[in-house]
Amino acid sequence: MTTKKIVSKPMVIKKTAVKKVASSVTAKEGAGLPLSAVIRRRIETQKVRFHANDNIAAFIKPGELEGLVDEVAEKIQAVLESLVIDTRSDHNTKNTSLRVAKMYVQEVFNGRYVEQPTLTKFPNVSRLNELMIIGPITVRSACSHHLCPIMGRIWIGVLPSKDSALIGLSKYSRLTEWVMCRPQIQEEAVVELADMLEKKIKPIGVAIVMDADHFCMQWRGVKDRDSKMVNSVMRGAFLKDPNLRREFLSLLEKR
Repeated sequence: MTTKKIVSKPMVIKKTAVKKVASSVTAKEGAGLPLSAVIRRRIETQKVRFHANDNIAAFIKPGELEGLVDEVAEKIQAVLESLVIDTRSDHNTKNTSLRVAKMYVQEVFNGRYVEQPTLTKFPNVSRLNELMIIGPITVRSACSHHLCPIMGRIWIGVLPSKDSALIGLSKYSRLTEWVMCRPQIQEEAVVELADMLEKKIKPIGVAIVMDADHFCMQWRGVKDRDSKMVNSVMRGAFLKDPNLRREFLSLLEKR
């Protein structure tokens, strides 16, 4: 009796998943194909890049993320079976495939699938042009080589011009999280964040420092738990003015 209950439960989930996918995909797009293949086709039709650290929210229709979770769960289940794990009788891994799928799509890789957070901009009424430092902002990401966690902190330095837009402090955290919640490498992530901040607020200068633990080196491989990676990006005045750069870095040492 116990075996029958375990088998019947996932069958109901699969039927629901098929209905969700079918309702969001038109016959022209390729009904009957896996949802991931339909989304991929939309992207390729527009000749847009979709690397691990790219955002593809523009190609995902409302309600499709739920269908994507179901598809990923099926693939993760196949991985568990190939690892020779008895998910039917092992109570710890019985619903692991669905949990992992939700984690990837809705949490740790969510920056690929949702639109950029909206920014509330404020006019620089007081014509501020002094150094601002935001941080440390907690960073949670994953390396695209092994999908192992990257855990660390980021500091953002901004030198606004008298005509720059100002954004709320919480938006720096939200933008950072949006960029970091994707599989990627640290060197490219900080560059993308700097590009975005330059475009959004148009400051005189932007500086970013990231300090992170990489589990692809601590958890596997050389298993060196004390190694970290620290890198920086300097733009505008931070790149040209050594005194400003020195001030920014010296203030970080005191935090």
